[in-house]
Amino acid sequence: MSTTISPLAHVDKNARLGENVTIGPFCFVGPDVTLGDDCVLDSHVTLTGKTTIGAKNRFWPNSVIGAEPQDYSYSDGAPTEVVIGDNNQFREGVTVNRGAEKEDGITRIGNDNLLMSNSHVAHNCHIHNHAMLVNGVLLGGHVHIHDRAIISGNSVVHHFTTIGTLAFVSGGCRVPTDIPPYMLSAGSDNPQIRTVNLIGMKRAGIPDASIKAVRKIQRFLYREHKTLDFVKDHFQKELQGIFPIEYVILLDAIEKQRAGRMGRAREAARTTPLVESKKQVKKSA
Repeated sequence: MSTTISPLAHVDKNARLGENVTIGPFCFVGPDVTLGDDCVLDSHVTLTGKTTIGAKNRFWPNSVIGAEPQDYSYSDGAPTEVVIGDNNQFREGVTVNRGAEKEDGITRIGNDNLLMSNSHVAHNCHIHNHAMLVNGVLLGGHVHIHDRAIISGNSVVHHFTTIGTLAFVSGGCRVPTDIPPYMLSAGSDNPQIRTVNLIGMKRAGIPDASIKAVRKIQRFLYREHKTLDFVKDHFQKELQGIFPIEYVILLDAIEKQRAGRMGRAREAARTTPLVESKKQVKKSA
């Protein structure tokens, strides 16, 4: 099938479109947009700024992708970006801002994510893969959402917060601190780690032995308030140094969170400007 563009849409002549793209009426596609194969823009969709989009993404009406960041430090016309992978769904009224001139200057969304109606992804956020933002979720700048995390409706996530792999945030939460992997957080004003995301872990095919270890870590740290050293000593004896990957991921995330500031491991990135960030990337390459 060939690309179809409604005569009521505006697609800049410099925009780069893949094969079998469908662009409905009253859509706007700017000159610095790259749109991959099999993407669908229903109607009233705006793609602007330097925005690179992979294949098989669908955009419902009134979604706006790539607009300038809502950040006072941003300089008009600065060459920041949005980069989006494949198979994502952007429901009605979703907004994704391009990066501010901090960190690497890019807002990133991976593959197979669902962003429900009126959710907002601020500048420099990074959503990994298979994550879900339910209706009305608001992400502050520089938030990282890891694989298969779910943030329930009308939750508000503080900037520089990290939501770990397979973490679950219940509806209406204010999330000012990191949520470690596999944990379930609840509470509208000051959410607490209530339990383990057992259903999510089982659906992801995580082995029973790993789930047992994660549940025990949750009980030790968040219910019995044991120390990390206690947890490490316990599992060193119990597992004799052969640790499941989920144990390593969880303990690493908790250690980074506690070494950070205000409950957020990435809070130090607040002071990393775009130029310095690019130097660090080049040095490590």
